[in-house]
Amino acid sequence: MIKVGIVGGTGYTGVELLRLLVRHAGVELCVITSRSEAGRAVADLYPNLRGYTDLSFTVPDEVALKACDLVFFATPNGIAMQQAPALLEAGVRVIDLAADFRIRNLSVWRQWYGMEHACPELVKEAVYGLPELFREAIATARLVANPGCYPTAVTLGFLPLLKSGKACLNSLVADCKSGVSGAGRGASTAMLMAETGESFKAYAVSGHRHQPEISQNLARALERDVDLIFVPHLLPMIRGIHATLYARVEGAPDLQRLYEETYVNEPFVDVMPEGSHPETRSVRGGNMCRIALHRPGNGDRVVILSVIDNLVKGAAGQAVQNMNLMFGMEETMGLDLVGLLP
Repeated sequence: MIKVGIVGGTGYTGVELLRLLVRHAGVELCVITSRSEAGRAVADLYPNLRGYTDLSFTVPDEVALKACDLVFFATPNGIAMQQAPALLEAGVRVIDLAADFRIRNLSVWRQWYGMEHACPELVKEAVYGLPELFREAIATARLVANPGCYPTAVTLGFLPLLKSGKACLNSLVADCKSGVSGAGRGASTAMLMAETGESFKAYAVSGHRHQPEISQNLARALERDVDLIFVPHLLPMIRGIHATLYARVEGAPDLQRLYEETYVNEPFVDVMPEGSHPETRSVRGGNMCRIALHRPGNGDRVVILSVIDNLVKGAAGQAVQNMNLMFGMEETMGLDLVGLLP
């Protein structure tokens, strides 16, 4: 059993980590921190966990965290980079669910996140935690940068097509929609039900901080830059991301076969029959990414549909998947989750 701590346990990704870890046979959950809720029983704040854990929230305690084998940071951007160096020096492995270690170009990171990096020397060491791309590196990593939700859906959707060499790399479009939980648990007028219900809108069209992360992923996989338009939208639902991806292809490649062969051994990527329409509700609560392909009019345009639960495969579930790899456990351990229907 590995000893695990969570820093920042009161947000949506923190409680999703708790939901997954309390059932994980290889984990002893030792520490869960929250300055605002210190002393309060976890099950009092999240009654769905009643009977699964007796832990209470505590203020961050470096001694207690250093006694763990692994610490998850489910905190706002800028926190993990302050605390991770001391933990790593003590031999504790770290998975950051925020963006502190995702972007390798520090000037780009500074531009999008508006702060100086506290430990730039660790950014180069950090392994980007998308198992479908970096499984071997994750297995030996001390520090893993868990991917963003949009980048997960978009990267997995585009990757086989772009690596095939059959796509034009200067006309890629990622048209993406997310549920409101992607904005976090903090109080915000814009996220009130009366503001989001019966409405649908795009946001951050002129630039979203997940764009450089997506572009970095694709550039690393292809060893060249790509030209990508990324437009996020807000949907009046709690969970889920639907990425509709557009590309122009050359020739008539068998894309269905390409995707099926690429992901045949991936436990958390489901390539659906050609022409399918994956729904976010089919992955709600699960760690699966479902993908389907379309070629309208059998022309040179390809439409790729990619859906995930933003809190699971887009955050906490992928973090647990990375933990399993880092400690030599079965990659699917604790993640045998069926999507919630209805």
